[in-house]
Amino acid sequence: MDCIFCKIIKNEMPSYKIYEDDIVLVMMDIDPTTDGHLLIIPKKHYVNLSDIDLDTLNHIYKIAKDMYILLKEKLNIDGLTLTQNNDYGQEVKHYHLHLVPRYKNDGIHFSKRIETSSIEEIYNKING
Repeated sequence: MDCIFCKIIKNEMPSYKIYEDDIVLVMMDIDPTTDGHLLIIPKKHYVNLSDIDLDTLNHIYKIAKDMYILLKEKLNIDGLTLTQNNDYGQEVKHYHLHLVPRYKNDGIHFSKRIETSSIEEIYNKING
């Protein structure tokens, strides 16, 4: 398997590790959105949300909570955004959770509205 995250987990490639246990590795993102941008990566290879087990997901979010506290203490962050891509937009096909520290006036806006179908139309597709 030619997975960059698996190579990092096996210490075949360098990384800036912040935390590690038997289930996950937390490291600095090499192309950070903001200062302190972290990735939480399960040590077992899962491609995306559709094949990862709930116990591992729960552990990832427990560690995310711990990292949030650490980032608040060490970097004085104002907030934290969690993102996780599946298939389209997923650059590395190994499940990982992004922890993006937020700072006042960081210029990141998730409320930008684009033209989409109506909410009712999408609701009917999902529930119909």
